[in-house]
Amino acid sequence: MVREIEASALSGAIRALCIQANTVLPRDLREAICSAREAEPSPVGRAILGDLVENYEFAESKGLPICQDTGMAVVFLDWGQDCHLTGGSLEDAVNSGVRQGYLDGCLRLSVVADPLRRVNTRDNTPAILHLRMVPGDKVDITVAPKGFGSENMTRLKMFNPSVTLEQVEDFIVDCVSQAGSNPCPPVVVGVGLGGTSEVAVELAKRALLRPAGERHPDPFYAVMEERILERVNRLGIGPQGLGGRTTALSAAVLTQGTHIAGLPCAVNLGCHVTRHAREVL
Repeated sequence: MVREIEASALSGAIRALCIQANTVLPRDLREAICSAREAEPSPVGRAILGDLVENYEFAESKGLPICQDTGMAVVFLDWGQDCHLTGGSLEDAVNSGVRQGYLDGCLRLSVVADPLRRVNTRDNTPAILHLRMVPGDKVDITVAPKGFGSENMTRLKMFNPSVTLEQVEDFIVDCVSQAGSNPCPPVVVGVGLGGTSEVAVELAKRALLRPAGERHPDPFYAVMEERILERVNRLGIGPQGLGGRTTALSAAVLTQGTHIAGLPCAVNLGCHVTRHAREVL
């Protein structure tokens, strides 16, 4: 039996998620910031983490954006193969939802129509859409607004497959080191390994959706994540780049099979408000 989903229902869900993601920080990140504040040895760093707590609490209570950069809307859709969209096209429905969410939510409009001519679209579209077909008759939607203080710190390296694990980890840690205060630390470190160049970058971004502190199910990569997090937090960058032990809240690695001649590695950083909201239709 094929289940029908109206384009207007998809747009409505995305509208609500755009507003929610920009005003309510996910619980796992709130808990990670609170835990970091308790453990942070630097008085300045501890005070900044306290300010971040006050900021997200105020934003949620007043329905205001957690950050003035309400980002470019990145929409992840896992579309059940037994679902049929009616009443419009998929991309139009997604962009309609983003448009409604950003205008109705009074969120900052940060998207330009052309990368060189730089004319603002005035409705924060087009969105970035990542679509996967999956079994079943559900549509799993995640909206992850991405500010460009962190997005601009993205790095991709096409390693030779003879590279050592230590060299891969060195590159990841160096990406955070070179980013410094730009991505508004404490950050979430997303790492994509494998596939092709564009797949590795998408994997790194998807890695940011994993709950803070949750480890990879493969013990090999779980230990790798722990090493990366420990090394990043020894950099001394600290909250907002003003020193301290809390440079990152979490590190997450996602992998995919790749070619025998290569090893793509991408790093995508999320700021202290690594925002995302999810709904299943």
